[in-house]
Amino acid sequence: MILYLLILAIQVACVIDVVRNGRNQLWIMALVFLPGASSIAYVVIEVLPRISGNRHVRTMRAEVEARLDPERDLRQARDALALSDTIANHVALADALSALNRHDEAIAHYRDALARMPRPDARTQEKLAQTLFETGASGEALTLLETIAAPSTQSDRDRLTLLRARVLAELGQPDKALALYADIVTRMPGEQARCRYAALLIDQGYHARAQVVLEEVESRMRRLDRLQRSADAKMYQWANETLRGLRAQR
Repeated sequence: MILYLLILAIQVACVIDVVRNGRNQLWIMALVFLPGASSIAYVVIEVLPRISGNRHVRTMRAEVEARLDPERDLRQARDALALSDTIANHVALADALSALNRHDEAIAHYRDALARMPRPDARTQEKLAQTLFETGASGEALTLLETIAAPSTQSDRDRLTLLRARVLAELGQPDKALALYADIVTRMPGEQARCRYAALLIDQGYHARAQVVLEEVESRMRRLDRLQRSADAKMYQWANETLRGLRAQR
């Protein structure tokens, strides 16, 4: 009985998916008369290819793979560098180390890669500045950021501005950091910039302004499904808890 109800539920879900997403109506006939085999075929042919291209699904899959084998990319990067001592392989190894929060080790490889380049690569310089910041060398990170040529795209400029704001806040220049956050929060995708902006506002005593920012995060979060929210679950949890605390103070 339980198996029958499970098959029926999958069958109904597949029929609804056919109608909702405008799939070939022949699927409905197949699902009605051959529920078991056709449901499996529909999921494999229609559903899996669609969700595998979803950014949030890819992110979750990558996170699961990283938990199961956190050093896989690092091993591959080390092997690639051992076979070919190239600029690209040094950058790839540094990226893998940074992903594991081994920033001290990553710095040497970013520096090696930049030293070999005929002209500094802005993206690699940015990565080095990020790792310097993560190791507490915020002053050196800011000096490096000042030398990076302005990127051609707005998204790249905003990403650099976000890092600059974090560095300035760490160096005890909150007013400059707040001005940078205020400039980028409405343009950057995701909610990282808003949450960091709100955290700095709270740290500086601007609770009312922080509440406005976090209410925007809350409003935008409601438009996301559970899968989309799960990719940044800790950030959204912090935003919700902090917003409740701010509201309780009013």
